[in-house]
Amino acid sequence: MTNSSAETDAWSRTSAPGAHETGVQRQGWRAYFEATALLQDRLDRTLKESAGLHLADYNLLLLLSEAPGGRLRMGELARLMVFSPSRVTYQVKTLEQRGLVERCAAATDRRGAEAVISDAGRHLFRKAAAVHSRQVQDLFLDRLEDGEAETLLRVFSRLGRSLEGEEPASLSD
Repeated sequence: MTNSSAETDAWSRTSAPGAHETGVQRQGWRAYFEATALLQDRLDRTLKESAGLHLADYNLLLLLSEAPGGRLRMGELARLMVFSPSRVTYQVKTLEQRGLVERCAAATDRRGAEAVISDAGRHLFRKAAAVHSRQVQDLFLDRLEDGEAETLLRVFSRLGRSLEGEEPASLSD
């Protein structure tokens, strides 16, 4: 049996003979996983250099800037970022120390806490968003061929819907 053109064109950072995944599905996973890591690293480094933000900081500010009133409950923020509550608390605390967000009691339930983007956070986010948008265009969108954006949207929308709300499978199952 001959290799498909997809298998022949498969890319992976691993150069050790025999270390590559076999089969187009596994090779596709490996290429996705490694290329995504490279892309996220590049996006993270550029945001850090241009705005002093990590990609996770940018994502948090993005979510707050899109939220009504620029505020989200901490639990909702953790859910949207796919972070543990303790990790989002640490992230908010770090940005709070820089004056980019504030933590306050929830308006509707004083027992809960909300993260609120500050004016300084909005200003820095706008600066970072311009850089990030250009880089996403250059490093990702401009490299897609006709129809690939629609395919990615279809595949990852379906995957996201199927994963949302699912509990991670245990390795012992």
